[in-house]
Amino acid sequence: MNTPELDLPMAVPATGLPARVRIHEVGARDGLQNEKATVPTAVKAEFVRRLAGTGLTTIEATSFVHPKWVPQLADAEDLYPEISGLPVSLPVLVPNERGLDRALALGARRVAVFASATESFAKANLNRTVDEALAMFEPVVTRAKGEDVHVRGYLSMCFGDPWEGPVPIPQVVRVCRALLDMGCDELSLGDTIGVATPGHVTALLTALTGAGVPVSALGVHFHDTYGQALANTLAALQQGVTTVDASAGGLGGCPYAKSATGNLATEDLVWMLRGLGIDTGVDLGRLVATSVWMAAHLGRPSPSRTVRALSHQES
Repeated sequence: MNTPELDLPMAVPATGLPARVRIHEVGARDGLQNEKATVPTAVKAEFVRRLAGTGLTTIEATSFVHPKWVPQLADAEDLYPEISGLPVSLPVLVPNERGLDRALALGARRVAVFASATESFAKANLNRTVDEALAMFEPVVTRAKGEDVHVRGYLSMCFGDPWEGPVPIPQVVRVCRALLDMGCDELSLGDTIGVATPGHVTALLTALTGAGVPVSALGVHFHDTYGQALANTLAALQQGVTTVDASAGGLGGCPYAKSATGNLATEDLVWMLRGLGIDTGVDLGRLVATSVWMAAHLGRPSPSRTVRALSHQES
């Protein structure tokens, strides 16, 4: 894909932003788990290989949940050995100790647990209260750290909840502190239904750092329901965040929150960061080609504006 457009946008750095951002790619897990049809294991493995070939260094691979709950990822045991030799980090989601057992048995060295800032979503997603879910995760995190495994803590509904509405910032801070205190290395702040705005992002990050949560331990995970994902990402970068979750081609949503739409598209994120002179190490042309390839397998065009623009220009 050698088009003049791939020399654009012109890099014009802005002050107060990080020099480099690590993209935590979630398309292969968070994206594909929301597909109505099950994607074949061989296609998933090739998707991860192609993503690795773009320069992405962290690619969330799959989830070791019970197949009853997420049938699209029932092939975790078959998929992980196919990709485990790739020279990238391959985190996997583990909902409980059984999931951790399955992941460790295959040699996984990075795992993630999935908590909620609200009672309603904890009930819908985990059938537990917030505190009961934290109690379930504690032995998982403790065991993982005992095995020298990196643990990420996802926190959903940080900015709004479809059942409860606005989520008080102190409520989010409390659960973040609990996850860090039990041993999580990193937290991902999730805007699960895409209702965050930049001022809210700034306020939450300010409250977290004020509560002793280091910004270096924080990542952000925005959905683009109201078209705010890039604006919210920029607000987070201005607060010192250097880890951003995104999904190739804009795949994904949330199966337990009906109003959730797609994740921030990795290509759209890379385009913005490139224009700001921020290094990601990602080859945008290869990434667009990968998303076009996956869109063909899924039978629909990518919702990413950058994918659509550059793939149309190529044709």
